[in-house]
Amino acid sequence: MPNRISTPLAINGMTLRNRFVRSATHEGLASREGVYTPELAAVYERLGRAGLGLVVTGHAFVSPEGRAGRNQAAADSDGCIGPWREAADRVHASGTKIVLQLAHAGGAAADAASAVGPSPFVSGRNRPPCREASAGEIAHIVRNFAEAALRAKRAGFDGVQLHAAHGYLISQFLSGFYNHRSDAYGGTPENRARLLLEILGAVRTEVGRDYPVLAKINCEDFAPGGFSAAECIRLCRELERHGLDAVELSGGIPEAGPLQSPVRTVDPQPDGPVYYEEYARELRRGLSIPLLLVGGIRDAAAAERLLAEEICDGVSLSRPLIRDPEIVRRWLAGETARSTCVSCNGCFRPILTGRGLFCPRDQRGARNHES
Repeated sequence: MPNRISTPLAINGMTLRNRFVRSATHEGLASREGVYTPELAAVYERLGRAGLGLVVTGHAFVSPEGRAGRNQAAADSDGCIGPWREAADRVHASGTKIVLQLAHAGGAAADAASAVGPSPFVSGRNRPPCREASAGEIAHIVRNFAEAALRAKRAGFDGVQLHAAHGYLISQFLSGFYNHRSDAYGGTPENRARLLLEILGAVRTEVGRDYPVLAKINCEDFAPGGFSAAECIRLCRELERHGLDAVELSGGIPEAGPLQSPVRTVDPQPDGPVYYEEYARELRRGLSIPLLLVGGIRDAAAAERLLAEEICDGVSLSRPLIRDPEIVRRWLAGETARSTCVSCNGCFRPILTGRGLFCPRDQRGARNHES
């Protein structure tokens, strides 16, 4: 029987050497202005050398008012292209592909004064409600995504991923939890999906049909009135008809709470299901484009099983690669040891306090990042 985790995967002409994907993870290593630094490029280079098929970068903001936090990468100017190209070249040298994730934080933007969302809502404590985006602002955001995608192509990224999950702007528009509009961008699921479909269309116009465009989407929000599993299935089929090349399935919004948030504090059990497995199984039945699955995959056996049962076409990892960036290389070599990541989210603190990407439980990593 073939080892499925080692087999190539094609996504619109982009061929991954294996089925392992580094899911987008905010590294907190860009400059204050959002430009890629040598330290950030080194993170991607190390992931490539560790044997991954695809690296999806941390989210890059497409416009300043869509910035989510400190030391986040930018995608809003041509000044990003040179440092991007250097990082992409370093990843390509190992045989790994790299895709730039494009995002807008919407109502969760770092600058509360300029934050816009589908409707006013409060994101976090001690913040005023965000402002409802006007039709003109929505058109501007669509254009921002398209221009950022073209920059990514010019820089040598192998594709782009639209961040439509986890309670950021596109996810906010998709979700009845946030979106209470009564115009063409609110109300019905079709209207709430309009922003994403317009962004996809604008991106396609800029980059062409042969350039890979992926999207990260919630299986559901796990919050009252939020984006549902049935809406996810309908949306993904519609995105496929509009030219999307692959879906990465995740789940949850911050308001869902720690047990069902995008980064759950639930340590998955050995031999048990991974977080969104049953949602992926249902979605896979009606989808022809590749489906990537992230969340709770902690050993090679789980990855192999998901592929063998055709629940997904690629397996995505985030926190296990913070804990141990070399784990995929060992799994591909036949080792069976489970990741020692315990889903504690301790890696958030150094990222959010400007110290970069590492697992505080790894004493070697912590010492290397002390300053």
